[in-house]
Amino acid sequence: MSPTERSLKYLRKQGYLAAVVERWIPRANIRRDLFGLLDIIAIRESETLGVQTTTGSNVADRVQKIADSDKVDMIRKAGWRIVVHGWRKNSWGKWILREVDCS
Repeated sequence: MSPTERSLKYLRKQGYLAAVVERWIPRANIRRDLFGLLDIIAIRESETLGVQTTTGSNVADRVQKIADSDKVDMIRKAGWRIVVHGWRKNSWGKWILREVDCS
């Protein structure tokens, strides 16, 4: 299961309606995030959550990517929360989520 699939499962369990907004660009062989930042959009009641999901070792890079973006201020002004989900296995082989709020 990919980090994106793990995040979708986690968010849905938390009561969010969640969808992948990252796109595959076939001829370029790259993935393009929504606004260059987000892999998943999730909504619940009056909340909109943008999620960048990755492996545990890449969390700091993704947090920096969000901080450096010229689009993040507009996303925040729209009232969206922005988080990074980092997934890693613990010493018992269980998947652990580290969530960093970048709002």
